[in-house]
Amino acid sequence: KGFSSVNFFLSLYRFQAFVYFASVFQAMSCGIHYLASVFMAVTPNFVCGIPGNVSSVLFYNSSESSLEDIWTLWTSTENYIVVQLENGEIWELDQCSRSKRENSLDLAYEYKGNKSIFSCSDGFLYDDTKWKSTVVTQWDLVCDREWLAKLIQPTFMLGVLIGAVIFGDIADRLGRQRVIWFTSAGQFVFGIAVAFTFDYYSFVIVRFLLAMVSSGYLVVAFVYVTEFVGIKARTWASMHVHAFFAMGVMIVALVGFLVRTWWVYQICLSIATLPFVLCCWMLPETPFWLLSEERYEDAQKVINIMARWNKVSTPCKVSELCSVQQDDLVGGRMGDNDTSSTKKHNILDLFCNWHIARRTITVWLIWFTGSLGYYVFSLSSVSLGGNEYLNLFLIGAVELPCYIIACIGMDKLGRRNTLIPFLILSALICVLIMFIPQDFNTLIILANMAGKFSIGVAFGLIYLYTAELYPTIVRSLAVGSGSMMCRVGSVVAPFCVYLRSVWIFMPLLLVGIMALLSGILTIMLPETLGKPLTNTLVEATEMGRSKKSCSGKTPPAHSGAALEKIEMFGQETISTEK
Repeated sequence: KGFSSVNFFLSLYRFQAFVYFASVFQAMSCGIHYLASVFMAVTPNFVCGIPGNVSSVLFYNSSESSLEDIWTLWTSTENYIVVQLENGEIWELDQCSRSKRENSLDLAYEYKGNKSIFSCSDGFLYDDTKWKSTVVTQWDLVCDREWLAKLIQPTFMLGVLIGAVIFGDIADRLGRQRVIWFTSAGQFVFGIAVAFTFDYYSFVIVRFLLAMVSSGYLVVAFVYVTEFVGIKARTWASMHVHAFFAMGVMIVALVGFLVRTWWVYQICLSIATLPFVLCCWMLPETPFWLLSEERYEDAQKVINIMARWNKVSTPCKVSELCSVQQDDLVGGRMGDNDTSSTKKHNILDLFCNWHIARRTITVWLIWFTGSLGYYVFSLSSVSLGGNEYLNLFLIGAVELPCYIIACIGMDKLGRRNTLIPFLILSALICVLIMFIPQDFNTLIILANMAGKFSIGVAFGLIYLYTAELYPTIVRSLAVGSGSMMCRVGSVVAPFCVYLRSVWIFMPLLLVGIMALLSGILTIMLPETLGKPLTNTLVEATEMGRSKKSCSGKTPPAHSGAALEKIEMFGQETISTEK
C-alpha cells in the first residue's frame, strides 16, 4: 500500500523513464545558475591602490617585500597596511581611502604626525590567494560601489519571478515542448554570454535573462513530467525534481573549488548541461496539451511512440479518447445545472470568507518562509567558516534525504502533521545556532545543515499540500499565487543575508520568527491525506470545519478520463490537476 522511492523508479515504463530523467537532468542547471553567485560575486580582502612601486610593506610587527605576503595576516576590515614606495613616500592603505604621511622617513606602523587623505583614484589591490578574479574585482564593486555587488543576486531572483509568470503562460499557449526547447537553449546561450559581458550593467542584464529562462524551464518541467508520470508516482516525481536542483548546488561547490577565475567558472557551469541541450529536441509534446488543442493526429503519433518504447502491441486510438472525453463533458453538463463552473475566478476568491482567507494567508506565509529559509541557509553557507566549498556542497547534499523524508511523512503522517513539526524544528534550530560559540565551526555547519534539512522538508511538500487545500475552480490560482510568494521570498533572501553586517544572527532570527509563526498557523489548516479533492469553495470551507471528508462527487476534468486509457500502453492513471 505504501509508495517508496524504489516503487517510484519501478513504476516508470521505459518511455516515461526516458522523458522523466532527460527533463529533470536539465533541472540541475537551474540549481547551478540560482546559486552560482555565491562564488562568482565574492568580495575578497582589499585595500586602496597605490601611486607607485612598493619597496616595503608593514602590517603591525610583520615586514614584507610585497602585499601578497600580507594577506595571510589580514584579520579585520578595520586593519590598515603601511607601504613605502621606491621614491621614499610612506602611505597608509585602508579599504576605501589612503593616507600619505607628511615629513616621515621612518617606516613604523604607528604614526602620530600629519597625514593627507586621498580617495582610491588608482583602483584597489585585492587578495587573490583564493580567487584569481571575481565580478567584484573585475569592476571594483567595493566601497561606494558595494551596493551594486549586493544587487547581483536580488536582480537574478527578480528575473526568476518574472520568468515563472511569463513562461508558465507561454507553455499553456504554445505547448510545453517549445518552451522546454527555448529555455534549455537559452540557459546555455545566456550562461555562456554572462562570461563575456564587458561591464557590470551588461552582466546584470544577461544574468536577468538567464534567470528568466532558468525559472521558466523549472516551472514548465514540473508540469511536463507530471503529465507523463502516473498519479501514484506524482509526489515522488515532483520531489525528485527538487533533488536534481540540489545536485546542481553541489556542482557549484565542486566547480568553485576547481576553478578560481569567475568567467571560466561561469563557462564550466554552463557547459555542465550541454548534453541535454543537444538532445532536448527529441522530447515530445505531452498528449494532454495536444488533446486540449484538438491536435489529434499529433497526439496519436506521441501515443504510438510511447507504445513502441513500452512494447505494447495495441496502442489506444485518439478516437477512443475523444469519445470518452465527449461523454464526460456531456455528463458533466447534465449533472451541473448552475453556472459556477463557467464563472471566471480571480485572486479575491481566495479571500471569499474568513476560513478560506485565513487558509490563504497561512499558505502564502509558508511559501514565503520556505523560500526565504532555503536561500538564507544556502547563501549563508559560504560564510560559516571552515571550507566554504565543502559547506555549500553539504548544504546541497542534505536536501537529497530531506525530500525522501518529506514523501514518507506525507504518506504516513499526513501533510499537516509533517509540515508543523519541521517548521517549528527549523525555528528551534535557528535559535540553537545563536548559542553555539563562533569557534565551533563544525557544530555550526552541522546545525545549519539540520536547519536546511527541516526547511527543505516544509518547502518541498507545500506544493502538493496547497493543491489539495483548494477546490478545482481556484486550485491553479492558489498554487500560482503561492508560487509568487515563494519568488518574493527568494528576492528578499539576499537582502536578509546582507543583514549579517548589522548583526551576525539577524538572518537566522528573521527566518526563525517566520518559521515559528508559520508552524503555529499551520495547526489551523485541515489535514488532506486520504480526502478527495474538493470542487467548490463551499466544500473547501467545510473541509476545514468538519473532521469528515467531503462527500461531493468530483466532475470529470477536461480530457482527464479520456487520458486514463493511456494506461493501456504503459502509463498509469493520469490526472490533469497540476
